[in-house]
Amino acid sequence: MSKIDSPKGTYNISKLNRPFVTVDILIFTIQDEELKTVLVKRKDLPFKEMWAIPGGFVKIDESLEEAATRELVEETGIKDVYLEQLFTFGDPKRDPRGRVITVSYFALILSKDLSLTASTDAKEVKLFSVNELPPLAFDHQKIIDYAVERLKNKIGYSNIVFGLLPKRFRLSDLQKVYEIILNKKLDKRNFRKKMLSLDLFKESGMEDRTGAHRPAMLYEFKKREVVFFD
Repeated sequence: MSKIDSPKGTYNISKLNRPFVTVDILIFTIQDEELKTVLVKRKDLPFKEMWAIPGGFVKIDESLEEAATRELVEETGIKDVYLEQLFTFGDPKRDPRGRVITVSYFALILSKDLSLTASTDAKEVKLFSVNELPPLAFDHQKIIDYAVERLKNKIGYSNIVFGLLPKRFRLSDLQKVYEIILNKKLDKRNFRKKMLSLDLFKESGMEDRTGAHRPAMLYEFKKREVVFFD
């Protein structure tokens, strides 16, 4: 039996009906001018052969962050990325195996930096447009919907999109990222004015001279970490 000693005596925790804990990791990128996310095809029951967000059970001796990092590497081959905690989903009926609470994480990565490799309980790993998702296991459609809305809100008060841009970029590249995430066109003049007023990036001293257009100034973020603004 599992017992805990306290100043008021010994308590037997084995009589508690304890839930399981999992982590789910959402990886977002932009490819072919679409916001996409990484999904894995499940090898095992439940939802065998269905697509799902990468993730799995938390081991007894690891933190949530350690579990998220491990599962991401094991199921997709993605490593060395900064994961931000998104939300906890705990509907009692979300998993047919029993009472399972999941803690979700997300990261934004350049598509050219993604090298996907399925392993362990993932049969296949693939990028999908968030607007054209296949039927998903568990409550993963709900989780992705929540994550996309959170991302849309977050770009309004932070520089989180730096994860979707190269070190140096044109302001038109930045605007395109915003438009893809928000799924709408933005006024060029107002967008540039707003972005330049935030003091989040600086001129790199280099210009983009590719193509037939006039040379464009290349910018870079002052900090490649999340910064919040009003």
